[in-house]
Amino acid sequence: MSAQDFLVELGTEELPPKALNTLADAFLAGIEKGLQSAGLSFEAKQVYAAPRRLAVLITGLATQQPDRSINLDGPPRQAAFDADGNPTQAALGFAKKCGVDLSEIDQSGPKLRYSQSIQGKPTASLLPTIVEDSLNDLPIPKRMRWAARKEEFVRPTQWLVMLLGDEVIDCTILAQKAGRDSRGHRFHHPENVRITAPANYLNDLRAAYVLADANERRELISKRTAELATLQEGTAIVPADLLDEVTALVEWPVPLVCSFEERFLDVPQEALITTMQDNQKYFCLLDVDGKLLPRFITVANIESKDPRQIIEGNEKVVRPRLTDAEFFFKQDKKHKLEDFNLRLQNVVFQEKLGSVYDKAERISKLAAFIAPRIGGDAQRAARAGLLSKCDLATEMVGEFPEMQGVAGYYYALNDGEPQDVALALNEQYMPRGAGAELPSTITGAAVAIADKLDTLVGIFGIGMLPTGSKDPYALRRAALGVLRILIDKKFDLDLTDAVAFAVSAFGTKVKAAGLAEQVLEFIFDRLRARYEDEGVDVATYLSVRALKPGSALDFDQRVQAVQAFRKLPEAAALAAVNKRVSNLLSKVEGNVPTTIEAKYFDNANEFSLYSAIQQADQAVQPMAAARQYSETLARLAALREPVDAFFEAVMVNAEDAKVRANRYALLARLRGLFLGVADISVLS
Repeated sequence: MSAQDFLVELGTEELPPKALNTLADAFLAGIEKGLQSAGLSFEAKQVYAAPRRLAVLITGLATQQPDRSINLDGPPRQAAFDADGNPTQAALGFAKKCGVDLSEIDQSGPKLRYSQSIQGKPTASLLPTIVEDSLNDLPIPKRMRWAARKEEFVRPTQWLVMLLGDEVIDCTILAQKAGRDSRGHRFHHPENVRITAPANYLNDLRAAYVLADANERRELISKRTAELATLQEGTAIVPADLLDEVTALVEWPVPLVCSFEERFLDVPQEALITTMQDNQKYFCLLDVDGKLLPRFITVANIESKDPRQIIEGNEKVVRPRLTDAEFFFKQDKKHKLEDFNLRLQNVVFQEKLGSVYDKAERISKLAAFIAPRIGGDAQRAARAGLLSKCDLATEMVGEFPEMQGVAGYYYALNDGEPQDVALALNEQYMPRGAGAELPSTITGAAVAIADKLDTLVGIFGIGMLPTGSKDPYALRRAALGVLRILIDKKFDLDLTDAVAFAVSAFGTKVKAAGLAEQVLEFIFDRLRARYEDEGVDVATYLSVRALKPGSALDFDQRVQAVQAFRKLPEAAALAAVNKRVSNLLSKVEGNVPTTIEAKYFDNANEFSLYSAIQQADQAVQPMAAARQYSETLARLAALREPVDAFFEAVMVNAEDAKVRANRYALLARLRGLFLGVADISVLS
């Protein structure tokens, strides 16, 4: 079967840059789906996207659809005809479904059957529908119309190229008649560009100052930006999202170095970077110390004979934005940071939970409670908590919301607050996402934990629990943040006490009954997903969860110990024994006996197990006290042999009540040793 290359390019007005990659990938996926549905084979696929075009190149596309047959089974004969041999509605309905008369249906078998051979169509006749369906299925939130046309698309269309080999596909899509003429750069080459062949698409456009391959443009921008930054003795900040957006804004990228007045460097560099990146799409430059340089890189969409004009134009545009940031910074510094708390008394945090200022006061008290328990200073934590939300009322954060926390840090330093207090104002929001940076100071960690626990307790306390699809207060992220800080920073905080303190701080604003237990359950449930992501078996998590440790760090240490224990050859047998012992003890009426008396032993294996338990108990007590859980379980693994011997030779449920009670007490002591770390019966 013969094959040809196929090219489709839809030309438009400038497409939304943040959606360009999504649109391109969906365009390719739709065409690929259509080709597969039609049974058309091909060798390779490639998508191209630029500000004014979406294109797909299919290499080695079969020029003829293969023949195929359809075989459909209908109702059984007895259901298709009545006693007089007349067709029933089931038979007539089947014929109608097949689009033929009943006489054309095969009635010789046990069921009615329709078979049809369908001759394959030329690929050229199928492509218009495939392309049109793909375009109609693009993820476009809001389509637009233009002029008096009824067609709708994300932007007005301007031209359409559709080539199968050397032939133009005769069709009209989105008001554009297909041809072989594309268009070059809007200024360098406004004339039409003749696409000589699908395989020559990139080169034909490159000659017209258009780099249609987004990957090629992205690499060129990245490489040239790095080179220019090096020439300026700096390093460029190139966030992946910004690089993608800039790539989608230009057809012929030309990076240029611009500058701004050094006086703006007195403004927090985060504000300058934010406005230059978000509003102007510039790449900022940092020196070797990570400080902002008074220069930036813009990516022009034209190869100018006088680049200086482009540079000066961008410098003129950015100056007012930097001036705004400078103005807000100076205005805010006229007041003490703490003074902004007065404004927060009128800002609602949550209708039932009071103002943002109320929240800051609660955070202050809770942070002071937490700080000494993780090795910090209560007074500094309380101070940081009180100032934690002040910058939300500043002009800077009002203009640049991304500056919350960061602005507070700079204003706190300006007021002479201690370094860790200032840092805590930004660190309270950490971690800002999965795998993101954690607080570097204990004060910051205390405030971050307090902020998150306060939100969890407050929102749970008014009954606004997150659902599978809705979590408006980001409670899951808050719980995960608390766990990450405590575990990764190795802070041994008893969350039971901290949550109880947080509940008491709300007073009558929340329903306190059972609230602490509900919040703790929610927090520790987040660990299950964390461990699954790390490859820890859920049974390991459940074995520790059964003990309900209050410390997240302690919980994690136990989980790691159980994971290591499961690799030991004795683990499976001891887990099974614990399960058996647990079942036996659960059937004991009343309290499980605790006193072991050797005089009731009547089997040498009882003496052996009792001796082994005593020795193990003495050995693991100091280990357990030091939370050496892995060593504890490794030592307890040595009990397998005397345990196995005991169960082989001893009947636990002896007829003599005192002997039976003594054996229960022995097994309870055995189980208690393991429960010092985890309920390993769950592993069985």
